[in-house]
Amino acid sequence: MSNIDKRDRLKEKPFSYKITKGNKTFIYFENRRIKILNEKETKNFTSKINGKDDFQIQLVLAKITGNFKHGNER
Repeated sequence: MSNIDKRDRLKEKPFSYKITKGNKTFIYFENRRIKILNEKETKNFTSKINGKDDFQIQLVLAKITGNFKHGNER
């Protein structure tokens, strides 16, 4: 587990999420929305984070969003 998050960025909790009434999940990075999950993806996401601690949830969110920062974000 030492090779994961070498720069300790996930300890700062840069990712957050919000699940809506319509079972969509909005994923945010530093308070900017970067991804929307549909109902099926939300069900899969909630099963992955159920019972996890904050660091593991941050890791799941990072894996879901992938490599999204390429310098051309708004």
